Amino acid sequence: MGIFRAIRHFLFSKANREFLIFFAFLVISGIFWLMTTLNDVYSKETVMWVKYVNVPKNAVMTSNETDSLHITISDKGFNIVSFLYTANNDVLEVDFNSFAQTNGTGTVSHSDLSRLIQQKLPTSTKLDAVKPEKLTFYYNYGERKKVPVRCQGKAIPLATHYISNTAITPDSVYVYASKQKLDSIKWVDTEDFSRADIDDTLLVVSKLQHINGVKMVPDRVNVTFQTDVLTEGEIEGVPICGLNMPEGKVLRTFPAKVKIRFVTGMKNYRTLTANDFLIVADYEQFGSNPSAKCNITLRRKPESVTKVVLETNQVDYLIEELR
Repeated sequence: MGIFRAIRHFLFSKANREFLIFFAFLVISGIFWLMTTLNDVYSKETVMWVKYVNVPKNAVMTSNETDSLHITISDKGFNIVSFLYTANNDVLEVDFNSFAQTNGTGTVSHSDLSRLIQQKLPTSTKLDAVKPEKLTFYYNYGERKKVPVRCQGKAIPLATHYISNTAITPDSVYVYASKQKLDSIKWVDTEDFSRADIDDTLLVVSKLQHINGVKMVPDRVNVTFQTDVLTEGEIEGVPICGLNMPEGKVLRTFPAKVKIRFVTGMKNYRTLTANDFLIVADYEQFGSNPSAKCNITLRRKPESVTKVVLETNQVDYLIEELR
């Protein structure tokens, strides 16, 4: 009983009664202001999603199954608010059979699009603008082919690391399109992306670059960048080979093998051997102008190896005739 008495005293005391009266007038005036405001005519831009319906089971939509339209409407505030907050008014259904053509495309003209939108609007609401002004969709009946995926993203490692391997999973996807487009597609690319200061394995989930009128399954892939710590290494005993030697002649160099220094990843360094490198002396460079020494150059190395330096760039040589 004490609680009810306290509440009654709080509500009906002179100060609180004046506050309640003020609050009631405030609410009533707010309602009148809102009604007056909503009775004015406004212009409003909103998004309407397009959904294609009655698509045959054997047809594959190779464009977006759901497009979006930006429409501008004008009407009294009451009608606009009622339209915007009524369920499913933001979805425009387009009948596939009414607009599909025989060449694998379909077009909804501006007049047809305006008519379909106007059917969803209140009678008093005016449609002022539609963007885009028409819709074009693409489809086929299951024609597809499998193509590889190329990575267009970049992963920049720390100065003390390098990217030792890049893997794309899956490495190929199915593309659905018209026969003409299928014949022209040799691969698909990931979206451009960039990551910096990488010092550990990085996984990027990337969408595939959109091609108009083409559906890709799946439409995104996993790109994995593996890193390794850079280290300086060396290998002794890499043989020197004669290149472009005339028939019946053999090149002898002194020394026959040289040491090389390079930079590579720690894991990769443990697997490298002298056979992974090719050092040559090209007869076409010194055969016509014999001298005591000939130049040697690096012709082959693993991709993971950089900054290769030969122990020497010139060696003594002798050309022997085979009997």
